[in-house]
Amino acid sequence: MRFSHLPRALAAGILLAAATAPPLRAQDGYDVIIRNGRVLDGTGNPWYRADVGLRGGRIAAVGDLAGARAARDVDAAGLYVAPGFIDVHSHAGEGLATAALSHGRPLLAQGITTVLVNPDGGGATDMARQRAALQAAGIRVNVAQMVPHGSVRQRVMGMADRAPTPAEMERMRALVRAGMEEGAFGISTGPWYAPGSFAKTEELIDLSKVVAGYGGAYSSHIRDEADYSVGLVAAVDEVIRIGREAKLRVVATHLKALGPRVWGYSAALVSRIDRARAEGVEVFADQYPYTASATSLSGALVPRWALAGGDTALRRRIGDPAEGARLRAEIVESLHRRGGAERIQFRRHRPDPTIEGKTLQWAAERGRVQPADAVLALLRVGNPGVVSFNMLDEDVDRLMKQPWMMTSSDGDLVPMGEGVPHPRSYGTYPRKIREYVVERGVMELAAAVRSMTSLPATVFRIPDRGVLREGAVADVVVFDLARVNDPATFSDPHRLAEGMVHVFVNGGDAVRDGRLGTATYGRVLSPRRSGER
Repeated sequence: MRFSHLPRALAAGILLAAATAPPLRAQDGYDVIIRNGRVLDGTGNPWYRADVGLRGGRIAAVGDLAGARAARDVDAAGLYVAPGFIDVHSHAGEGLATAALSHGRPLLAQGITTVLVNPDGGGATDMARQRAALQAAGIRVNVAQMVPHGSVRQRVMGMADRAPTPAEMERMRALVRAGMEEGAFGISTGPWYAPGSFAKTEELIDLSKVVAGYGGAYSSHIRDEADYSVGLVAAVDEVIRIGREAKLRVVATHLKALGPRVWGYSAALVSRIDRARAEGVEVFADQYPYTASATSLSGALVPRWALAGGDTALRRRIGDPAEGARLRAEIVESLHRRGGAERIQFRRHRPDPTIEGKTLQWAAERGRVQPADAVLALLRVGNPGVVSFNMLDEDVDRLMKQPWMMTSSDGDLVPMGEGVPHPRSYGTYPRKIREYVVERGVMELAAAVRSMTSLPATVFRIPDRGVLREGAVADVVVFDLARVNDPATFSDPHRLAEGMVHVFVNGGDAVRDGRLGTATYGRVLSPRRSGER
């Protein structure tokens, strides 16, 4: 720039202004500017005050945007701004694929913007068909898919309790390979559940090597969370072995010490995982912030040998004098493991909804039978969903504080008012912030947010999400720490979480001023790029 034609003083003033002015941007306007918030960028760093500018579905700037223009300003004074929360273990996939539940309202109310579906080895085996159903329903949150080992095994082998033949093994490899080609982020397994429980470790390693070739991860409902079979510690060792031999990232999902017989074992789990990581195995875990789990009645109490062949075979065994007696004895033992019938609460049972919300002890007393006999009677007509109160606060706290621990809900997406589901479906993320950060001080807020954002994105290689930085996808939550709450309880679970003031999904207003929007901003994600496949 030449100033030879200007007076010396004026030219000097122009040069000073040019030197001190902020750099010009190619585009100085934004779709949204979130102003003056306390930014928690997802990395675990303490909050800092900054503005966040969104443009075209991306975070365009983080910093001082005092002079910038936007189509809409959001005043975040006194509020926290963080990346959208990522739920690495969600049963919401089936519900999101329906017109009635595609809104994902209980998810968005928690600040969840991305869910990983098909957990525990269950769910759809055809990734393309599932993606099409989700897109057709019009989802409002992002969905990342996992290939479910149990469903793959059942598709190839049914409910057979045996090793696969070479031909069957190749068919399973082909299904896993197809799922990864279609955009899955990894494989989920459930050797706790039938038919996944019928698989030996070598089968899981073999299929995990297919996944490793695509850079995917392994997530497992471990083979034993108590002392049902191999034991809790050996079950975590199995996950570590799979990571070591298949050479991929492994996750012990919803990690817990289930039942009085293994309370306190969390210290051993931490030691095992820390040792494996020191050896170079990429081991992680996830956890929900409750001392109660949820599963089916058969999943909680029925030995896996009795599930071989499916429901018809189970009912036949119940009626057989010898097998029925053996089954009853093992159910009695399982009840002891979980602390007794009063710790089992029914959450859903369509043949008899009157038991929903009641305990197994209540059902046994109503029928004037022993709890094991009440279990057998219920299994003859269905398989109720149950909540099991089986964990110790000290174990939950110890596991939660580990740097390799992610947050997950293990939650369902069900119609409001239907059944008595575990409150984790409605309150997981706010509960962790309110109870474990604000009220009890188990961990710092920045660490809790990291466990919900950048750590999951790193473990599952979810591109451009989980952090607040320039260029990342605009999945953003703005929350009021003073109002974050989880009113859902075990007796009254259908209550939406509170405190998420704004939620942006791919830059769109999913929640605005605490109210759910109507637009469908969600996408089915691909590990190879951040948008739709």
